[in-house]
Amino acid sequence: MLVTKKQLKIQLEQILELLETENEEIIVTDQGKPVIKLSKYQPSTPTKELFAPLRGKVKYYEDLTTPITEDWEEP
Repeated sequence: MLVTKKQLKIQLEQILELLETENEEIIVTDQGKPVIKLSKYQPSTPTKELFAPLRGKVKYYEDLTTPITEDWEEP
């Protein structure tokens, strides 16, 4: 749904209600150009939970903090 900045200012309460109930994305325009996208807040998955399936499956074969002494070849 597209709304102008003026419409947003006048109808803010109704637009927020629409976002909450319909889960619709609102694009706010200024002089016909989109400037802001409003959407319902959705909490993100914590990093610990996101990478939990990989825990214990990654193997390191070298010390990752050791500097590399070899030069890289230019392509």
